[in-house]
Amino acid sequence: MKRLATAAALAFLSSACATTAQPDEKLLPPVDYVTTLMGTQSDYSLSTGNTYPAIALPWGMNFWTPQTGRMGDGWTYTYGAHTIRGFKQTHQPSPWINDYGQFSLMPVRGRDKLDEESRQSWFSHQSETAKPYYYSVYLADHDVKAEIAPTDRAAVMRFTFPESDESGVVIDAFDRGSRIGMADDRTIVGYTSRNSGGVPDNFRNWFVVRFDTPFTAVELTDRPGRYEPGRNMLCPDGSKSVEGEHAVAKVHFSTARGQQITARVASSFISEEQAFQNLRELGEGGFDSVRMRAEARWNEVLGAIEVSGGTLDQYRTFYSCLYRSVLFPRKFYEVTASGEIVHYSPYNGEVLPGYMYTDTGFWDTFRALFPLLNLVYPSVNAEIQAGLANAWRESGFLPEWASPGHRGCMVGNNSASVVSDAILKGITPEEDVAALYEAMLSGREKVHPEVSSTGRLGHEYYNTLGYVPYDVKINENVARTLEYAYDDWCIAQVAAKLGRSEDAAKLEKAAQNYRNVFDPGTKLMRGRNADGTFQSPFSPYKWGDAFTEGNSWHYTWSVFHDVEGLAGLMGGGKEFSKMLDSVFVVPPIYDDSYYGVRIHEITEMQVANMGNYAHGNQPAQHMIYLYDYAGEPWKAQWWAREVMDRLYAARPDGYCGDEDNGQTSAWYVFSALGFYPVCPGSGEYAIGSPLFRKATIRRDTGAEIVIEAPANGPQMRYIGGVTLDGEPWTRNYLPWSDLADGAVVRFAMQAEPNTGRGTQPDDAPYSYSRRQCR
Repeated sequence: MKRLATAAALAFLSSACATTAQPDEKLLPPVDYVTTLMGTQSDYSLSTGNTYPAIALPWGMNFWTPQTGRMGDGWTYTYGAHTIRGFKQTHQPSPWINDYGQFSLMPVRGRDKLDEESRQSWFSHQSETAKPYYYSVYLADHDVKAEIAPTDRAAVMRFTFPESDESGVVIDAFDRGSRIGMADDRTIVGYTSRNSGGVPDNFRNWFVVRFDTPFTAVELTDRPGRYEPGRNMLCPDGSKSVEGEHAVAKVHFSTARGQQITARVASSFISEEQAFQNLRELGEGGFDSVRMRAEARWNEVLGAIEVSGGTLDQYRTFYSCLYRSVLFPRKFYEVTASGEIVHYSPYNGEVLPGYMYTDTGFWDTFRALFPLLNLVYPSVNAEIQAGLANAWRESGFLPEWASPGHRGCMVGNNSASVVSDAILKGITPEEDVAALYEAMLSGREKVHPEVSSTGRLGHEYYNTLGYVPYDVKINENVARTLEYAYDDWCIAQVAAKLGRSEDAAKLEKAAQNYRNVFDPGTKLMRGRNADGTFQSPFSPYKWGDAFTEGNSWHYTWSVFHDVEGLAGLMGGGKEFSKMLDSVFVVPPIYDDSYYGVRIHEITEMQVANMGNYAHGNQPAQHMIYLYDYAGEPWKAQWWAREVMDRLYAARPDGYCGDEDNGQTSAWYVFSALGFYPVCPGSGEYAIGSPLFRKATIRRDTGAEIVIEAPANGPQMRYIGGVTLDGEPWTRNYLPWSDLADGAVVRFAMQAEPNTGRGTQPDDAPYSYSRRQCR
């Protein structure tokens, strides 16, 4: 306790010195606090987010971003770059997954500007405005100002040109198969088939670009790197297209200085005709009309959570994180001229009725992102769940990493968590519940024939031995075992809700399989061979091998559904707490021999200076809140505030690792509100330390959850007491059942820990071993 108190005092002094602004009650609209550049100062070796500035609507089908990287580079925009090569329509969820269905526009001045090297231009962040609903930048080499404003499936671009008879816009359909042509003297059409996997053979992204000014000429080529300018010049009334490896068009204008030319752009995964239909999203108004509608939509979505009583930096970080939390998964459905909702299936290549969402990895996002949707935006997750049911019907599997179809990435069967939590909270459309339950059961006993991360790799061993063995050539076997056990618990909860008692009993028994990879000698999770012996030699600092992007110190705590059971294996609550303390005490040493190189997640753990705690990667992100289960909630409060204060900021280097489709951001959003969903499916949120004096959550059901902490401040990170709807509340969790229809939670904050509150066994959040699903 002395060590903790001393650390708390040092943290207070550090925070007090760093905080230059007093709480500011003159609040701006929430989108005005957002910086889309948060996390963009990243590269292959060190991630501070691995994000790009997405110009989009919440959950929009198409995003746009300035492109500083070369074609095909997953690091499409990096803050340290000096040149822009184009403005790209992107569907990229992560640089590691890369992009699909992308093409770009680039305004230029000059004759030889068709390929990405010759058309690139220097720019400065000093002449760049990056907001969710609007982006602008000055392209110095072309003397052009470029602006973008989005809708769900379309965008409008405005280019302000200099006086020149060599002004133009290059439309690049990218390589690996594309087509581009002129529909009329103002309109370019085409398709791109570029992708990074997870698509059927007939995949296309059809696009239309309609200008408000007639072309003076058009150039077309399928070999931009070897093209001679002017060789294939067309008259404005000509009709021609090119189709091949890499189709590019350049449209020409003769411009006066300050002349603005607008391009209206849309795309479709269904057809060229549907791309024209999607273009109608822009309406009849001009650029400013689209921009204002996009701004209003962002304020509507971000305004679902209103915070006050913080500093300007805290507002910026909070709303920048909330922005990232409502980008993915993205819509993959379209609306026909008759208003029918349809989607091109990334699973079987057909055009089918109904919803579809994509671009998310459940290994990351089951932890906090989907619980955030259930809490704040349940109507959105209802559509996502309907889309998951469609994915099951169209492919025979629930996705684990979708972009846009099944992708081979990560481990686990965490679609079970995402699906179960929504069903248990009554969010899933009733007509899809039976199909999704069947899908979860099916996924327990098979693996996708082409994508081994979909379904359950090693299910034969897991369902017979009770674990995935270390010595059967299935990598990351302990991680799989732990996640499968939690996923079985999730399915069991749905089985019980549906009255499937036999299924529930079988699944609850399987949910105890985490015990089979616990080594009592080290009190850590450890690889286990098929004959029952533990793998040897064993190092708790070894990354990968039996674990996924982490080591045993990180993965041992992945027993979300039975923390008390895990504590029992360790020798009880006190020993559990001591082991948890050790994660922050042991130095950030590591063994990278499994990878043969120090992966960026290791570096991010080291530089965070929190021992072996690795907040930059998802397996560790719930660990802080486990102190609530051990009767020491003040430690959870201290560490939650410490991570928020030190590891997040609304800057280009503002994350401490990969942001990963909203998960790392959703951790901050929940933690700033004062609670966190350690175990999705349990209906409980572990309490931490609220960041603001007041927060109001306006669920899209109409219910309001008000969180008050009137004495809050940088030095007041500990909870002295809590009331829930005016009644004293001693528990270390908040129940979903008390929040769903609206509630008032009031925290009494103080500078010193209250070591007498939340220490009784009944104060702990749900654990299966206590069999108290409240």
